[in-house]
Order: sequence, then structure tokens, then C-alpha cells
Amino acid sequence: MVMDMLKGFLVGICASAPVGPIAILVVQKSLSKGHKAGFISGLGASVVDTLYAFIAIFALAFAQKFIDDHQNLILLVGGSVLILLGIHMAFSDPFRKMKADGDSSVSPKDFGQAVAMGLSNPMAIFVMFTLFAFFGLANDAPHNWSVTPIILSVSVGSVSYWFSVSWLLSRFRKNFRMRTILWISRITGAIIVIIGISLLGQGLFNVVFRGMPIA
Repeated sequence: MVMDMLKGFLVGICASAPVGPIAILVVQKSLSKGHKAGFISGLGASVVDTLYAFIAIFALAFAQKFIDDHQNLILLVGGSVLILLGIHMAFSDPFRKMKADGDSSVSPKDFGQAVAMGLSNPMAIFVMFTLFAFFGLANDAPHNWSVTPIILSVSVGSVSYWFSVSWLLSRFRKNFRMRTILWISRITGAIIVIIGISLLGQGLFNVVFRGMPIA
């Protein structure tokens, strides 16, 4: 079990490491608002990773069937969510709520945005499935709750990763001018919009040109 928990910890780190919408969000929050805001966003990502780990180890077959049956709906909804979040990031002022001491208040929105991005990215759960298969973590008995420590280890690995990343980025925060951070917010928002458009476009292509059902 100890070895499996270590593997779960590595799964949590590996699942968080790929550069995607959430990573971009954490970078933007860490540079514009500091370590706390970046880490809170990372916690939102960790919650989603833990949920996907739970699904991967308890309901892999069901989750795969659900995704296959509702692939286009997931792409359309997920793409739309990312587009809206990206537009908000691109056109909002990251310094609007700064305190007098130069730091920014931590908002529940930082957590909620990361959760929304994680849930709207249909590829994230496939990454978790792949990692569980790669590390040889499987649950032969669907109701075997003895694997709970593995899921918790995934969560700890993810939280540790985002804490480290947000802390390191916040250390370099003072080296950036406000105008530079503002442009980082604009660019990261635009990248997330592009990712959302690609997901939405793929879903629309499947529905309109391939005649595939939405759900």
C-alpha cells in the first residue's frame, strides 16, 4: 500500500504538470495577485484531479461510456465555458482589487475559475486514466474502499505541486512591472479563449458536418 500511495502521489504531480488552461490561470493569478491567489486556484485544480482520480479507480468503465455517449455535448459546453472564462481574464483588470500594501485579496472566484476550467476540459480525465494505467493502479473490486489512501495521495501530490508552482512564481512577481503583468493576463486569457474555440469548433464540426448527435 505504501508503494501504491507513492505512485498516487506521483500521479497527482504528473496530472497537474501539463501546461493547459488551469496552469495558465495559476501563472496569471500568482503573478498578478500573489502566492495565496495562485495557490487557491491550484486547490481548485486539485479538487478536480481528486474527483477524476476517484472516477478512474472506481468507475472507469462507466466514465468512458458516458464520455463516449456525450462527447459532443462535453465539447460544446466545455468549449463555451473556457471561452467565457478566457474573455473575462483578457478584459478584466488584475489590479482592480489590490490592497494598499500592494497585495491582492484572495477571492472565491480564484478557486471557482480553476474548478470550472478543470471540469470543462474533457481531456483531463483521459490523462488521469492513462496515468493510473501507466503506474499500474487499478481497483478490481468496484466497492473496495481500501484504495481510498491512493486517492488521497493523488490529492496531496496535486496540492504539493500547485503550492510549489504558485510560491515560486510569486517570488518573481516583484521583477515584473504592472504593465507586464497586465499583458500576461491579456495573453493568457486569449490562449484560453483559443483552447475553448478549438473544443467548441470540434464539437460543432461533429454535429454539423458529421451529423453526430449532441448527446
